[in-house]
Amino acid sequence: MTSGAVPRSEAPVGDGGRLVHRLEAEMLLPLPRARVFEFFADAGNLEAITPPELGFEILTPRPIALATGALIDYQLRLFGMRFRWRTRIARWEPPLHFVDEQLAGPYRSWVHRHEFEEVAHGTLIRDRVDYRLPLPPFGEVALPVVRLQLRRIFAHRQRRVRELLAGA
Repeated sequence: MTSGAVPRSEAPVGDGGRLVHRLEAEMLLPLPRARVFEFFADAGNLEAITPPELGFEILTPRPIALATGALIDYQLRLFGMRFRWRTRIARWEPPLHFVDEQLAGPYRSWVHRHEFEEVAHGTLIRDRVDYRLPLPPFGEVALPVVRLQLRRIFAHRQRRVRELLAGA
């Protein structure tokens, strides 16, 4: 079981053969799945687990009722540039998993699957992000930098989730 994010590229699929890249991460928390899912079901916690230098801000009025079809608007800074990002909850199945998809934002596509599995010593959290870079084919040049940035963001998320939920 890994404790950090492990990005990798997949074979070209769909959309004219452009690469779909995948980031996978998992972590184990010594807490019941219902408690862990409850934390992730509060969209406001995204601000608390995102690195501060990204200037992440939720623009959608709160409270946000997460359910299939819910829309959430954000603002953040990537590589010194301000972006707006809109996601849609494509699938919502508490307390097992949910999927958010970028409708507008810095990536050509972004689909993030969050899974929560009860295991012997708590809850295993799995993240899988399939993404395509913008400006094909030129965007692929930025892949090494994007991978490093995503690895750093997900490592920060895992640290913060552990601090906020498990007090570690």
